[in-house]
Amino acid sequence: MARGSSSAQVRELQARLKQLGHFSPSPTGYYGSVTAASVRAFQAKHGLTVSGTVTKATWSKLRSLTRQPTHSAMYPATSRPVAKLDQRCLTGRVLCISKTSRTLSWVVDGKVIRSVDVRFGSQYTPTREGTFTIYFKSRHHVSTIYHTAMPYAMFFSGGQAVHYSADFAARGYAGASHGCVNVRDLSGISALFDQVRIGDKVVIYW
Repeated sequence: MARGSSSAQVRELQARLKQLGHFSPSPTGYYGSVTAASVRAFQAKHGLTVSGTVTKATWSKLRSLTRQPTHSAMYPATSRPVAKLDQRCLTGRVLCISKTSRTLSWVVDGKVIRSVDVRFGSQYTPTREGTFTIYFKSRHHVSTIYHTAMPYAMFFSGGQAVHYSADFAARGYAGASHGCVNVRDLSGISALFDQVRIGDKVVIYW
């Protein structure tokens, strides 16, 4: 495993590193700069070649010092407490997005089905707040403005969409979007994309 890898094994790697205190975010399955730094720290501590890449020796040592992660440890819905739902989220099918808790909750008739971590636009390209509807979905979308991948894009206001972000998965809250709602859990956004329909409500609030 090395930078750029994306797999269930990367999730296991991150979960095992987390057990030893070398990885603080929730597992994402994406091997970015944060994961590489965690691997380097582990290698340095245990006298291994410090490369930031998981070699056979590194994997063997890590497995010997940790237990097999549970499914919930590898696939946490969100690392943050879900905020109290806005009143607008309590009826119908709603992507309920809290800027305070930085969470997106998929709510159907008042029941939270799934919650994932999200990040928003910067102060120069803020994510709009209010009530919207999903008007377009694109599984393999690429931004025509920024020429970057926007997988599992669900557009709700102009060019703003809820979508997966490999950068968010790799760097966490060190970055920001250009106004979109970024999701770092690939399996989570994939499941949401399959469930959310054109016309479903989006509520973004503090």
